[in-house]
Amino acid sequence: METQDWLILKTLFQTKNITKAAQTLFLSQPAITHRLRHMEEEFGVIIVQRASKGIHFTPQGEHLAKAADTMLIQFRQLKDELLNMEHEVTGTLRLGSAHVFTKHRLPGLLKTFKNEYPNVEFKVTTSRSKDIFGLLYKQDIQVGFIRGASSWNDEKHLLFDEAICIASKEPFAIQDLPHLPRIDYQTDPAIQALIDNWWRETFPLPPLISMDVDRVDICKEMIVNGLGYAFLPDILVDDDDNLHRYIITNKSGKPILRQTWMIYQKAALETNVVHAFVNCVKAIDFKTFFIK
Repeated sequence: METQDWLILKTLFQTKNITKAAQTLFLSQPAITHRLRHMEEEFGVIIVQRASKGIHFTPQGEHLAKAADTMLIQFRQLKDELLNMEHEVTGTLRLGSAHVFTKHRLPGLLKTFKNEYPNVEFKVTTSRSKDIFGLLYKQDIQVGFIRGASSWNDEKHLLFDEAICIASKEPFAIQDLPHLPRIDYQTDPAIQALIDNWWRETFPLPPLISMDVDRVDICKEMIVNGLGYAFLPDILVDDDDNLHRYIITNKSGKPILRQTWMIYQKAALETNVVHAFVNCVKAIDFKTFFIK
């Protein structure tokens, strides 16, 4: 079994479709079919059975697919250990990052680190914050950047906090919000709870939600085109957008803040590249180093 074989099994088990697996892995369908046949010959069992709407794993195939995660983790750990023996900062750094952090902060951070350690490559997975936890637990990534309150019970470092604002193309009065079209987007439960609590404390009426989109950048485009207002992280609202904004506050008059964290497992620091990267991130003042 080659490393790619385990990756094929893992991807096929997730997609249950050879075409989708081929697209994900940038392989041809015949190549995947060939590798499947080779694995079946090697183990002497039928791994998958074709069906009209995809494929089905046999019990033996399912057992192999579930072992793929463990085998891939062991391979990555072995590779990291070998690289560490050289006492150099090299190899591939696996990162998971929330969408907004990926767009506004991560490129400058990776450039800074790459300038100091040119032999390091990056594999970045962009996902929602709640999914970053799972990627870390499975060791698919080594370091994660998440937004919202952190319940991570291993190593974590607060990078910065930011205010939440109401943004609109047109001027607005706070008391009129329940009667104006609001645009919502899928966000972390923790931040949604902060917004919902603020609304309940401010208005006796429910919001007039006219649109619900799946991403915050799409939400912003709707606002820029005058289709309604929304609650956005202040980092997303630039002066060039020509938007009107209002920072929401708690009962004490303090801005309601959203935090961004770096999270990782302490054991990962034994890898040179992770140790160097974590130290690099901790040395940066994110509030002054990066420009929106």
